[in-house]
Formats: sequence, structure tokens, C-alpha cells
Amino acid sequence: MKHVYGVILLAMAAAMVVPAQSISINVNCNNGQSLNRVLSRLERQVAVTVTVTGTCSEFVQVAGFDNLTLRGAAGASITQPAATANTLPVAVLAIGASRSVTVSGLAIQATGTAGPSAIGIGHGSSDIRLMNLQATGGSAGIVVYENSQVLLSHVTVQNSGYASFALFDSSDAHVEHCLFEDTTGTTWHTGIFAGAAHVTMFDDTIRDFQVGIFAGSGAIVDTVAYTTYTPSGGPTDVVIDGPAGNTYNGVQLSAGASLNLSSRLVINGVGQTWGGTTGGILVSDGAALSAANGSLAITGSYGQGVLVENNAHATLTGASITGSGHGGVVAVNGANVAVAPGGSLTLVGGNAVDLFCDASSRIVGGANLAGVPTLQCANLAASVATLP
Repeated sequence: MKHVYGVILLAMAAAMVVPAQSISINVNCNNGQSLNRVLSRLERQVAVTVTVTGTCSEFVQVAGFDNLTLRGAAGASITQPAATANTLPVAVLAIGASRSVTVSGLAIQATGTAGPSAIGIGHGSSDIRLMNLQATGGSAGIVVYENSQVLLSHVTVQNSGYASFALFDSSDAHVEHCLFEDTTGTTWHTGIFAGAAHVTMFDDTIRDFQVGIFAGSGAIVDTVAYTTYTPSGGPTDVVIDGPAGNTYNGVQLSAGASLNLSSRLVINGVGQTWGGTTGGILVSDGAALSAANGSLAITGSYGQGVLVENNAHATLTGASITGSGHGGVVAVNGANVAVAPGGSLTLVGGNAVDLFCDASSRIVGGANLAGVPTLQCANLAASVATLP
């Protein structure tokens, strides 16, 4: 009898560890079905694939899911409903406290530029993958917060309020093959806004924002090609341009933030003709720019090329900064710029003034500059100091 009980208990234990089968569900919002209602009734810890058809005019919440796939059929969309409650959700599609969630093939639209974001990801969510999406409108197109982690791949974000993509609170994002664009011609808009967060990116275009990338409060932005999600090969440049003429800064770094360039950052036609602090890259208030060999090209800035100020620092290796309407490389208010040796010389030429520094700032590594740049800098050293 004990042997029989043992066999029964063993069989029960084996049944308990058999993984639940994944579930596939179709939701057709054009036939009156509600995506949010379907999600609210699903088991959170079972792998589920939901295929969405039609236009879902509703706020959608993904809360506490583990291994969920939301897939849009051709033309599927989620739009902010016309009638809203007094207290609006943070986003039209809100993902919170979830893990391993993939959203693909959908167009997600928020109304206006001051209300809910199109997509919000928060509450410690991880392995959230946004792929082949379009997000439009909202105070932010996509916002990530509260120590969450997300991938953006082949995502287009247009015409949002203060930022196309914003992330905060020690959140982390990988951004690849994406387009961030403002076509409204209005102000004030930022392509990527990072506050106390980390962004790794390659093969992205950021177009016609007042600031292409803003990083503050110790945020870190890295440009580097990686193969974690997609195979290697193809373009890797991050391109920031301002063909509409309303871009003030391609990149703005402040309050201890850093920009580390491994893959190339290309900045074209930004800044304003009156100069000031506008231009390609503004590094201020203890922030740092590190451009590895050949990883930075700034062309035709209407303002400055690279402006470093207020105890900030920049290292340029094999960079190209040409055709700026004001300064090429400018260091003021206790700033330091190092032109480091590398596989190629740094080209700073064809600017109104190629190298400029005030009495409290310095530029070192003049021997690593190509050609004969024009100077307004008494504190220019030929070489970078060699440590003992």
C-alpha cells in the first residue's frame, strides 16, 4: 500500500511541474470587443499571445503580466477614447509591474500633447520589448519610469509634447533602428529626455526637436552597436538633424550627465544663427562628453560646434567639427577639453573660430589636431599630460 501511495504522490508532483501551455487569443475591436477587458480576465503567469484587429478606442492596462505578447494585425491601433474620466491614466497603453512583455505591430495614439503619454512603462517592469510600433501624440510618446527596462526596436514616435521618449528613476533602455520626429514646427520639444537613467542606442534618427537628446541628473547615454536583440550588420550611426531650422542643441548634457560615443554620432545643421549656447553639443555643470576614435561628426552648426562650460569636460578623439557659424570647440567657465591621440587626428576647421577658451578654461592636445585651426585660446597645450 505504501508503494501505491508513493507512486500516486510522484505522479501528482510531476503534474504540478508541467508548464502550462501558452494561450492564443484574438481580439477584434471593430466587432465591439475590448482589449483591456480581455486582458483584465487573463491569468497573469501564463504565456499568452493576443492578436489585435481593428481600432481599440480605450485605455489599456498591462499590469503584473509575465510572458505576454500583444501583436497587431495589419492596421491595428489603440487610440485614446474621446470620453475620459476626470483622472486620466498615465498612458493610453500602460505597462506596470510586468516582465517579458512584447508589443509589436500596433499604432498607438494619444490625444493632444499635454495629457496621457501614448505608452507608459513603470513599476519595475523588465524585459519589455516595443517592436515595429508607431506612437503619436501625448505629453510623451513613450515614458519609462521607476527602475524599468525596455527595448525600442524599429519604433517611430512623432509629434509628442515635451519628449518623444522620456525615461527616469534609474530606468534603462536599448534603442535601435528608431525614428523620433517632430513635424509640428512648434516649441518646446525634446527627442530623448533622460533624467537619472541610462540609454544605449544605435542606428537612430532624431529630427527637428529644440533639443535632440537631453541628459541630466547623472543620466548616461551610450552610442554603441550591440547584437543582443538583432544580428550585426547594417548602419549604426545615430543621426541628429534640424532641417526645419528650429533646433537649438543636438545634444544637451547637464548636472553630471555623460555621453559616451563608440558608434558614430552625426549632427547636421542644428543651432541658431545668433549663437549663444546653441549648437551641436552643449556640455555643462559637471557633465562629460567622451568621443572615441572617429565617433563624432558635427557639420554646419549655425551656433557652436561643441560648447563645454561650467566645470564640465570633453574628450575628443578623431572627431570632425566643421562649418560652425560661431565656435568649433569652445571652453568657458572652468571647462576642460582634451583632444586625445588616436587612429586619426581631430579635425576642427572651417568654423568662424575653430578653438576658443576663456582664461579659466583650457584645451589640451593641440598636437592631435589636423591642419591649422584658428585660435582665440591662450590656454592651449600641445599635448595631453602623461601620467607617471
